[in-house]
Amino acid sequence: MTGARQQPGKGRYDLTQGPIARTLLLFALPTLGSNVLQSLNGSVNAVWIGRLIGESALAASANANLIMFLMFSFGFGFGMAATILVGQSMGRGDITGARRAFGTGVGLFTVVSILIGAFGWITAPQLLHLLGTPPSATPYALAYLRVIFLAMPPMFLGVLISTALRGIGNSMTPFFFMILNVVLDAGLNPFFIRGFGPVPAMGIAGSAFTTLIANYVVLIGVTIYIYVRKLPIALHGAELRFVIPDLRLLKVIAAKGFPMGLQMLVMTFSGIFMMGLVNRQGVNVTAAYGVAQQLWTYLQMPAMAVGTAVSAMVAQNIGASRWDRVSQITRSGLAANFLLTGAVVILLMLFDVPAFSLFLGSHSPAIPIARHIHLIATWSFILFGITLVLFATIRANGVVVAPLLILTFGVLIARIGFAWSLLSTFGPDILWWSFPAGSMFTALLAGLYYRFGNWRRATMITEVVAEEARESTLADSEPGGRINPAG
Repeated sequence: MTGARQQPGKGRYDLTQGPIARTLLLFALPTLGSNVLQSLNGSVNAVWIGRLIGESALAASANANLIMFLMFSFGFGFGMAATILVGQSMGRGDITGARRAFGTGVGLFTVVSILIGAFGWITAPQLLHLLGTPPSATPYALAYLRVIFLAMPPMFLGVLISTALRGIGNSMTPFFFMILNVVLDAGLNPFFIRGFGPVPAMGIAGSAFTTLIANYVVLIGVTIYIYVRKLPIALHGAELRFVIPDLRLLKVIAAKGFPMGLQMLVMTFSGIFMMGLVNRQGVNVTAAYGVAQQLWTYLQMPAMAVGTAVSAMVAQNIGASRWDRVSQITRSGLAANFLLTGAVVILLMLFDVPAFSLFLGSHSPAIPIARHIHLIATWSFILFGITLVLFATIRANGVVVAPLLILTFGVLIARIGFAWSLLSTFGPDILWWSFPAGSMFTALLAGLYYRFGNWRRATMITEVVAEEARESTLADSEPGGRINPAG
């Protein structure tokens, strides 16, 4: 091997060799475990809030979490673009290129997360007002949201590190640290909500404070682990300068990341519009919608895990010019999504009432409403998974505008337009039927573009970076770091 390159097939994290279905499954399962644990963490926190404080606090957390996701969306696309660079660099065997892309992502995310946290803290009351948060829930939501904004830096950087690790083919490390995150966050919730010994009673702000603690501990822990285990993205010596964003890399990350960030914003704004429509139906409907969303989070987990695996595998195989495997990876991803998501749909259909009771208590008036919402909308997440897998393949080659347009039409027209225009005629049920309508429309357009679009002929985004950065890469990196990706 030469310079910063590693021969394909020789690395511990290589995804360009071996049986596709088995490799996809083994990569996806730890990611699925991470996603389930993350959702479980949110659900347990919601249980503590609903049981210890009440429906108004639970509605407040649903509104506050939506705003937090909106803020997070600003940086999400840039992190995904950096991860694609990491994955394609690994596929080419360019370890230093992967480190350079990761370092630029770290520098960018550090600045962006601090700015977003400060902006959110200042504008939290106005954001809640724009969302139409019920008056009874507003004080709770404000107290919760402002503490959450303090946790933005470790949350941003933690997600970037997790996705970068998956980009190099390592899905186990994020899984282990997600376990630690859940143990800390969910385990500490009741102590900081009610108070215990020297721990003061903080109410709903205590739930947010445990999230802050957990994310800072995990960020420090995973950083230490990366260096102790000498994982490929660890920066050493002169490579530490990579955290100062490279303008050439930033140009590529911005060009590809901005449309992906807009996709997240489209989804978030659609959720805000939907929440606004739901809030007008009263606090019980808002609480019911909030707990239904908790179960929907679990429904999305298999598709998200499979999509992450597909994206990482496709990016590495494109980097290695293994186009013969790309279509096979996509087909395996679609089959895995159908089986896994379908199984979760059936499971939640059978046990939805006991699940809702965990959040609200068995006698809450919101439970029948939540079950009605769930029965109408649940099956549409199989279609959501189809779209996610197809988009994961397309984006792995740096094609991001077409998915943005498809998602915008599907969510804003087929879902929000459908719900808003027919609400006065058909009543609240049209809100829930808008989810299958939007998912069906989006999956159809995604399938047509995957089959007939020109995404396969797009220029790989790492080629530009590799050409521009070759001289400085060889000059800046440590000789030891160029020979072998340790770990």
